Amino acid sequence: MAPPSPYLAGAPIQLQPLSFTWLDGHAIELAALRLDQVDPELSGNKWFKLLHHLEAAAAAGAEGLISLGGPHSNHLHALAAAGRRFGLRTVGLLRGHPQDTPTVQDLLDCGMALHWLGYGGYRERYQPEFWAPWQARYPGFHCVPEGGGGLLGALGCAELVAELQQPLEAFGWGDYHGCWLAAGTGTTLAGLVLGEAGRHPVYGALAGPGEHAVAATVATLLQQAGRDDTGYRLFDASRRGFGRFDPELVRFMRDAEREGGMPLEPVYTAKALMALREQVRAGFFAPGSRLVFVHTGGLQGLRGANLDAVLQAEPGPGAAETGREKRPAASRRQG
Repeated sequence: MAPPSPYLAGAPIQLQPLSFTWLDGHAIELAALRLDQVDPELSGNKWFKLLHHLEAAAAAGAEGLISLGGPHSNHLHALAAAGRRFGLRTVGLLRGHPQDTPTVQDLLDCGMALHWLGYGGYRERYQPEFWAPWQARYPGFHCVPEGGGGLLGALGCAELVAELQQPLEAFGWGDYHGCWLAAGTGTTLAGLVLGEAGRHPVYGALAGPGEHAVAATVATLLQQAGRDDTGYRLFDASRRGFGRFDPELVRFMRDAEREGGMPLEPVYTAKALMALREQVRAGFFAPGSRLVFVHTGGLQGLRGANLDAVLQAEPGPGAAETGREKRPAASRRQG
């Protein structure tokens, strides 16, 4: 067996039982894999996505790491913290124009050099020549795809399946019947599919609209790893768009936090849990099913979400009769 990576999180991962009223009468057991508790700075799936990128950077003798994301990016937040912790310079290529968000302030505090690309410039990230000028400007830096993606990111997330076994035994479950998680780029989902190797299905709740981009990413990653494009299923959880919040979602999130005793955020985990509720009510899961809800973290992004304003924007009773139109849902890209 290979020795443990020096970059792998040392904190034990907890499996927390979840009890919600919407589970009543369905004979389904639910537990949360609390990746949000792994590390105060590199929490959630971001640590595992970065694991093999950090190892690759060390093997290459890289001076630093360079990646991209938005002004609320969980990925850049973790990357900057990892750079500070492990003595690597970090560079962030950001979507849009300069903003002063709590996340951006943390990036600067960690010593990350920031370059704002505008929106048009950021859209160029998929072009083959995108990285060339940045590699010339920062020679020897290890380039990390958006969100910590790519095969290295997926392989890091594959280790989550092995990490699940110890808390599973302590929890008293001999086995489980599937993992449910939010899917942004699809990297973590692909990693779980790789780690499961067909033993248990993986269910992805799409944080953004449109199945095809995530499905294509997962298929590509599985192909690169030499695996068949099977073992998972995708469900829409986007609720009108990535990073968009509506009053119903916010109320559900706050009720779930009180009832389940677990913090959530509206971009990924709250939407994923809400979509799970829909499938439980629809009878998708057989009675007796034991499901693992993978809490992918991202709680730092809450600082940029004004959820009270979302609730205040909701029209009161009689709004339709008075001709008032419902305001659009609030939006914040978390990249």
